[in-house]
Amino acid sequence: MTPEPNAPTGTDTPRTGPPPGCPAHRTGPGGPSRLHESGDLKKLYEELRAEHGPVAPVLIHDDVPLWVVLGHAESQQLVRSPARFCKDSRIWSALEEGLVKPDHPLMPHIAWQPMCAHAEGDEHRRLRGAIDAAVAATDFRSLRRHVNRSVQRVVNRFCEAGEADLVGQYAEHLPMAVMCHVLGMPDEYNDRMVEAARDMIRGTETAIASNAYVMGALERLTARRRAEPGNDFAGHLVAHPAGLTDDEVSQHLRVVLIASYEATANLLANVLRQVLVDPRFRSQLNGGQMTVPQAVEQLLWDEPPFSTIFAYFAKQETELGGRRIRKGDGLLFAPAPANVDPRVRPDPAADMRGNRSHLAFGGGPHECPGQDIGRTMAEVGVDALLMRLPDVELSISEDELTFTESIASRHLVRLPVHFRPRPQQDVLQKPSHENDASPRRNRHTAPPDPTPPPVQPVPAPPPVAEPAPPLNAWQRFLRWWRGY
Repeated sequence: MTPEPNAPTGTDTPRTGPPPGCPAHRTGPGGPSRLHESGDLKKLYEELRAEHGPVAPVLIHDDVPLWVVLGHAESQQLVRSPARFCKDSRIWSALEEGLVKPDHPLMPHIAWQPMCAHAEGDEHRRLRGAIDAAVAATDFRSLRRHVNRSVQRVVNRFCEAGEADLVGQYAEHLPMAVMCHVLGMPDEYNDRMVEAARDMIRGTETAIASNAYVMGALERLTARRRAEPGNDFAGHLVAHPAGLTDDEVSQHLRVVLIASYEATANLLANVLRQVLVDPRFRSQLNGGQMTVPQAVEQLLWDEPPFSTIFAYFAKQETELGGRRIRKGDGLLFAPAPANVDPRVRPDPAADMRGNRSHLAFGGGPHECPGQDIGRTMAEVGVDALLMRLPDVELSISEDELTFTESIASRHLVRLPVHFRPRPQQDVLQKPSHENDASPRRNRHTAPPDPTPPPVQPVPAPPPVAEPAPPLNAWQRFLRWWRGY
């Protein structure tokens, strides 16, 4: 796509300065807030809503101006109006005017790439069509069965200890085990793959090596599916009539893997936290007044996996939420504050059971294509864990739980729990607590090995041959993303 010139639609007058109310006005008394400096974004968003309404001017790193969309209806307009807003940052006026430097912390994420997430028109339809077809081919009955088996494998690693951290030992492992199976590389799931994904997201000194490790696995998968077609996500991408290149296949597999892993790990941790800290929530689940899918939807309202998604750009001069949006302005799509817009949710604590109009998965042409896969992992992951460990309890007080927060997301750091130690179960069994004394046998499964397999130590992230160089823009962005 060729970037459009930066003159306002309908006029030949060039931009000579920001109009009143434009986010380009710098901070001062009552001026735009710096999102990246806030210690409490939830409070800041409500202050911005009270002062500016559903669309507010803000600043990000280096005082780069943006609008943040706080209103539910306005957010839907933003994502569902491709004629007015797009995700192609090449038309971003702040970039064209030199306000965004090459080493800006958010550039690795906002910078345009030849990917489905940034494409428009025919190119978007070509790439997105291949992704949608691969998702549509998913056998959800088989997926649920595999999630249950993955739960058994993951829980078997700590069930005999009587204690665990449900973030580091469960929520961050289960999605990777399942997604490696979905993509078509189940043998690649191991501690090293989980550590590499964590490493990439946190932006540590070894993040580049970790990214190379993940990409190596995906490139091998792509080459294998070229030679040996398969009925898995990678196989469907390779075989799609859109004719994706090997690089397009592997890069889109990377986006699907990391986005699904990060979003589902966060969602799973949030649902488990709510179950453990809120007795009423748990009693509704145990008493049948609320199903696990309903519990997941409630948390998608309350704690969307990504609180802000970067970024949309105005293709023409327009209006949104009573604000004059200039051509080339950048806008943040923000599910977290939009989900508590008082116009659609007067009581933030209201039960949203059965209501799927939250914005956790976006909307419009760029709506998350794999949301039902993520829902399935979270729903089965919560249900199966509670079946295995029905007496699981939080080991610390709710006040002691800590989070890391950035503009993009809010992450639970640890969720320490205790429970009665239990024996391992056959992975082919459905998760259950009814056979704690001895695993149930049947003619379809082999007798369990009386000697529990040794617990493998978690290996270090992939080594870096040379001394770690200073963090580059990608590493700084990812470290900021996770709050490290």
